[in-house]
Amino acid sequence: MSEKAGEVDLTGAKLNTGVWLVKVPKYLSHQWEKATGRGEVGKLRISKKGNQGKPEVSFTLNEELTVIEGIEDKTVSAPREHPLTMQTVGGQTLAVFTETSSDKIALEGVVVQRADCRPAVSEGYMKLKRLQIEESTKPIRLSQQLTKAVTNNYKPVANHAYNMEYERKKKEEGKRARADKQQVLDMLFSAFEKHQYYNIKDLVDITKQPVIYLKEILRDIGIYNVKGTHKNTWELKPEYRHYQGEEKSDE
Repeated sequence: MSEKAGEVDLTGAKLNTGVWLVKVPKYLSHQWEKATGRGEVGKLRISKKGNQGKPEVSFTLNEELTVIEGIEDKTVSAPREHPLTMQTVGGQTLAVFTETSSDKIALEGVVVQRADCRPAVSEGYMKLKRLQIEESTKPIRLSQQLTKAVTNNYKPVANHAYNMEYERKKKEEGKRARADKQQVLDMLFSAFEKHQYYNIKDLVDITKQPVIYLKEILRDIGIYNVKGTHKNTWELKPEYRHYQGEEKSDE
């Protein structure tokens, strides 16, 4: 029901209209929805000669609405006969409201009788229930053996290009065994005597050391430039600098 506040049509209350609140099986409500427009869905019979003087009430579904979709066995159909078990309202005040497409709310009546609509137990009904249980327990995904190769769908590849590149780098990294730290320092000092600035890739090629290990050593003796002309390069700390030729520090 809409949460919009507005006037409620209380014509039903003025007419003192009594309505029944009936609980029906799910399959029966689905069958009712198939009725076109305001077509008839069945007939309600009320007999005054019931047990203990109470009336007997039953609902008979129209035959054209007994066909249940989604079940392969066409011999199975919805039961037609549905006896109603009548119950008292139990001191409660229950009402039925309707809402139009224009969000107008109207009181249709006050509940004067409650009932449970249940199918008459029969062989057809038991077969329907068994098929419904089987349908609900079927797995959503099924394995199927193919008799021929599928040529019009996506074909998986043995390995993707980015996976191959990752494996190549991983193997290459694994081949680089860590050398003694002093040996790596000697290679670095020798390289920095020739040039002041190096990027990490060049230093990896010179020392043949794993990147992580090499960076650990560089942090002890070097400075990483994050800006300026020599951005993203390493150079020695002032106390370690000794360059050949004309290439001098910017300081």
